[in-house]
Amino acid sequence: MSDLFVGRESSGASTRSASDLYRAVWRWHFYAGLLVLPFMITLAITGGLYLFKDEIEATIHSDLKRVQAQPGINPAAPSAMVAAALAVHPGIAVKFTDPATPDASAEITVGIQGEGKLAVYVNPYTAKVLGALPDHATVMWTIRNLHSLKYFGNYARILIEITAGWSILLVVTGTYLWWPRRQTGGVLSVRGTPKRRVFWRDMHAVTGILVGFFIVFLAITGMPWSGVWGGKVNEWANGNNFGYPAGVRVAVPMSDEHLGHIAKTSWSLEQAQVPQSPGHAHHAQPIGLDDAVATFDRLGLHRGYVVNIPTEADGVFTGSVYPDDLSRQRVVHLDQYSGTPLIDMSYADYGPLGKSIEWGINTHLGQQFGLANQLVLLAACVAIILLAASAAIMWWKRRPAGSLDVPPMPAGKRLFRALTAMLAVGGVLFPLVGLSLVVMLGLDRLYVRSRRLRSI
Repeated sequence: MSDLFVGRESSGASTRSASDLYRAVWRWHFYAGLLVLPFMITLAITGGLYLFKDEIEATIHSDLKRVQAQPGINPAAPSAMVAAALAVHPGIAVKFTDPATPDASAEITVGIQGEGKLAVYVNPYTAKVLGALPDHATVMWTIRNLHSLKYFGNYARILIEITAGWSILLVVTGTYLWWPRRQTGGVLSVRGTPKRRVFWRDMHAVTGILVGFFIVFLAITGMPWSGVWGGKVNEWANGNNFGYPAGVRVAVPMSDEHLGHIAKTSWSLEQAQVPQSPGHAHHAQPIGLDDAVATFDRLGLHRGYVVNIPTEADGVFTGSVYPDDLSRQRVVHLDQYSGTPLIDMSYADYGPLGKSIEWGINTHLGQQFGLANQLVLLAACVAIILLAASAAIMWWKRRPAGSLDVPPMPAGKRLFRALTAMLAVGGVLFPLVGLSLVVMLGLDRLYVRSRRLRSI
């Protein structure tokens, strides 16, 4: 009889332990969703749009970015296109963008004193100015800045790191809650109708398990853009050898300027210092933009490359291009007096960490696998929006009037604390996530105390 009693007691303790773990995980899942789901909706909408940036911009800005292709006709010299742009918009030409396709316009970036930079679009066949926009002011640049929260200032970008970390927590805890426990519905099927809460519960669970991998992938590959973690890892990964990958020749005079400050570049080269042209000390004459472009063409840079035009005596011509094909990524610095390549680097020169991060970024942007990449990530973005919407509707149908309806605290608080300690390990790896974890714990305690006071 005593053996039977012990067995029942053991079974009851095991049941209580499983129930406590479920409550602890559910509570943290609720907090993670409360914190990041609004951001995930914004990221999904802007990210889904940015996947098709080339197609959207080609339509919206077709009057500026598209021209009639003229086979057999040689384009105007780059210097002629720059001269035409400066005739309409006087200033200093700082960048020339080579037309990527026969029906694309050339883009000349002009620095205008007191007004900032202007992107001037020129027909490459006639050197006729088509129009201009403030630099980085196209629709998709606005979408990109909204996606990265850069639109709201650099400090807002720290939310990207917090959102990424908590979204991973959301997937991990959500997977535990989804895990089948003898139920048949809500695993891969949806029960009921939209009028019932179980419909939205199952919709949320099934959508979450299907899109969970993509949420984790997008969170991890989005981390390099985060304000603190991304910046520090970038400094650590690229802070030696002038920021260039090991094996790249850097035995040339270097300036204090970083490539990331003067040109759109890859994550791996943001810390790379820009070399200097040694010829300025010998009163040599610059080769000019036309010769620089001819050199970049001869070196085989992918069409659509950008040329940064030197504005200082010791500056260099920098040709850079980052096409969908990672193997064609390349940055070349030319001595502005001799046209000699000072540094020539490509994706093949990156180390293992740089290659993996660049591959992740390229896939994150929907570029690595072409249209299939775009469509799969678009479906993931739509699923994320559905996931967030179903969570909100499910919560609204469940919550009592006037209550936040936080999932109950486990009866055994030791388990909740143990789970919190495990989460703190992730907080050490991602400091801002750890800080937000501490804040959330403080708010949780305040919430528990307020509930106790109201019940007295």
